[in-house]
Amino acid sequence: MSELKKIREEQHLTQEELAEKSGLSVRTIQRIEAGTEPKGYTLKTLARSLSVSEKDLLTPINTPLETETEKPIFVETEKEEPDYGLIKIINLSSIPLAWFPVVNFMPPLLIMLFTKEKSSIVKQIISLQIILAIILPIVFMIIVLLKLGHSSVIATIVLLVLINVFIILRNAYEIDRAKCLRYKLNFSII
Repeated sequence: MSELKKIREEQHLTQEELAEKSGLSVRTIQRIEAGTEPKGYTLKTLARSLSVSEKDLLTPINTPLETETEKPIFVETEKEEPDYGLIKIINLSSIPLAWFPVVNFMPPLLIMLFTKEKSSIVKQIISLQIILAIILPIVFMIIVLLKLGHSSVIATIVLLVLINVFIILRNAYEIDRAKCLRYKLNFSII
């Protein structure tokens, strides 16, 4: 039972009477009595209307002994640790096709499917390579369409390949060092 409900019932008030006395809606009082903690203006208004301190309206913190007895008991299952060696191989498998960004996500994807290593890190690696497979050709096409010259096109190709190789190698280093990725997306495509 919420502290508000206890105090309201001790003062022989209905929810409607308390709403009228405090100027708050009945729905607000119902929400607080259902477990929502009152804050700010609502807390001050209720405390003033019931002539109690704000602290009296807040739910008391359980002692550690009470908390332990109320918690359900869960049997902890061991979560299988991903194979970071395999994850590193999956990441590095993009390097042979780094010069052809449209398909550089295929080797990691195929290795993931054959080895059934579907950890979130592997999904991030493949998602990043898919995004690069979309973005890098677009950048290349923009340079070509701008007609900046043959040397600009060659320099762009070399730069895009080097960027992709750098991302792959930097992520491989982070997998070894911290078991995470340095460059990753905030979402997963697969």
